[in-house]
Amino acid sequence: MEVPERRRAVAATLRTVRSQGLAADEALLLSNSNKIILRVRPSDVVARVAPVGQMDGRFELELAGRLAEAGCPVLAPEPRLEPLVHQEGGFAITLWAYVPPSAARTSPEDYARALEELHRCLRTLDLAAPLARDRVASAHRLVSDPDLSPALGGADRALLVRTLTDLGGVLDQADHQLLHGEPHPGNLLATPDGPLFVDLETCCRGPVEFDLAHAPPDVAARCHGVDRLLLRQCQILVLAMITAWRWDRDDQFPNGIELAGLWTEQLRAALQGSEDVAPRALGD
Repeated sequence: MEVPERRRAVAATLRTVRSQGLAADEALLLSNSNKIILRVRPSDVVARVAPVGQMDGRFELELAGRLAEAGCPVLAPEPRLEPLVHQEGGFAITLWAYVPPSAARTSPEDYARALEELHRCLRTLDLAAPLARDRVASAHRLVSDPDLSPALGGADRALLVRTLTDLGGVLDQADHQLLHGEPHPGNLLATPDGPLFVDLETCCRGPVEFDLAHAPPDVAARCHGVDRLLLRQCQILVLAMITAWRWDRDDQFPNGIELAGLWTEQLRAALQGSEDVAPRALGD
């Protein structure tokens, strides 16, 4: 969010937290992109905030609540409050538990173990969710329309459209289950009790390899029962998707245009046989 909008979002969040009977003297910015994440003190509640219409947190709250109750490695909704999507000042706000971070980085082994446990938990749930293929289609529409991605050059546009078209179909050729949708390092919290996944708003149905494609290669390499060819295809597909989103005219990801150019060249190299298909800077 740009500074003026972010200030309004912070003010709306403080009013919301106070209206729930919790103390709210200040809000510390933890993350700023198309939505912001705030730590509200002294009550120590975490708020995810986006303009109304850009975040539907109801499904995310329900899913996270059910998974956390079952002991799965996810961040839980704020336990002192009813899990609701609050609307205040033009913003949608969801409130989450605050967990102190760990000073130690999550090892690839712990990351892989947590992701496999999350997938096991998700297989126990019977919930309607969009298909991963739908997310590919959304990225395809974005780069197919110059009005939506005006900064994207002709050769790069053709590259992205072709890649999303050619590889999108691989998602229909494998067993599907509920997935996180974007379990990259930016959506993993290192805590004293182990890693926890956040941002379940991206939950979808697809092959496990689609989720693994968002994780660093040394994490995916430690997961079991993986179709390595499908994983490689999904890694290239995911790189094309996140590159498409950075070309979005309305994208507010930090340094988004610079990343769009970097990832477009990385995609071109991956399609020529490079082994490195993990998107650099994703989640940083």
